[in-house]
Amino acid sequence: MSDIPVYDHVDQYLQFGIEYECSDIHLPTAFPPAWRRFGQLQPIWSEAPPLDAQTTEKLTRSFLGKKEWDRLQDKGDVDFAYQNESGRFRASVVKQRLGYDICFRIINTRVQTMEELGLPIESLLPLTRYQNGLLLVTGSVGSGKSTTLASITDFINSDREDHILTLEDPIEYILNSKNCHVNQREVHTHTDSLPKALRGALREDPDVIMVGEMRDLETIQLALTAAETGHLVLATLHTGNAPRTLDRILDVFPVDQRAQIRIMVSESLRGIISQQLIPRMDGTGRELALELLVNTPAVANCIREGKTFMLPGIMQTGKNVGMITMDDSLQKLYIKGKISQEEAMFRCEDKTQMREYFAL
Repeated sequence: MSDIPVYDHVDQYLQFGIEYECSDIHLPTAFPPAWRRFGQLQPIWSEAPPLDAQTTEKLTRSFLGKKEWDRLQDKGDVDFAYQNESGRFRASVVKQRLGYDICFRIINTRVQTMEELGLPIESLLPLTRYQNGLLLVTGSVGSGKSTTLASITDFINSDREDHILTLEDPIEYILNSKNCHVNQREVHTHTDSLPKALRGALREDPDVIMVGEMRDLETIQLALTAAETGHLVLATLHTGNAPRTLDRILDVFPVDQRAQIRIMVSESLRGIISQQLIPRMDGTGRELALELLVNTPAVANCIREGKTFMLPGIMQTGKNVGMITMDDSLQKLYIKGKISQEEAMFRCEDKTQMREYFAL
């Protein structure tokens, strides 16, 4: 027990997280300091005692500026991009029953290329060259959406000569201007809200708009309008696959508007990337499983008619334009020996077909 360190500043825990290739650091009241490594949440030191309320308050005060501290007291939670000598982090602090809970997402300071991430470049390349439309990256929390979105945006930054505007909450990856002029705006720092920033964006003559996350009706509505009026819009959503993504977009609108929105989406959608990060069999990290929907006339027709349940079938037959289903992606990773049969079964969409594939 005596060799377990007790730190009075979050930076010391964050240094640990970077050294051991963690994705997140958790400093919660009434629980030991913990980290998420390769998708697994566990205490940093197995014998460490739980943090008490005084310690988590001290740690919270160690890195919050006056503005963030005031917002935490006023709203009960605060999230922002935190930077120190070690790197950049997405920081979140919430008040809860027992005290403060602090969570950091460790952001890779270098934007990885599409090759490094294992993205299907031949299929994605045409989607990044549209002058307008909507390209979505979807997946659950911690599935690498921000990393994929930053990689695609940075590819456009090198490939085109345009104005890129990013609207994020908070800014995660720093994108330096290459062949494009890049502007990055952070909610709560440079603007009050995402909808307000999106409305302002249309007056700033951007060619490409990257929206961190489409959370609500107003943001989705403005993103669709921007995609229709001559901007390429890149955005993320917390959905598991392409059909659910389209249902989620439509479901936020009032029933009487849905027919019109279906037509808008069918015309402006360029593609949907849905992804999961799956623990490798050898325990050394995680593998990217990826589904890609490309908007073809058949896909647009399904969206217009509200028949999103037919999309998996269309994706099976659309491999010539780069479409791939999540289950195909999982099977490929299994064949390569990267992931286990159990993980493939657990994460697949069609359990019956996957059972047949494994002849269980």
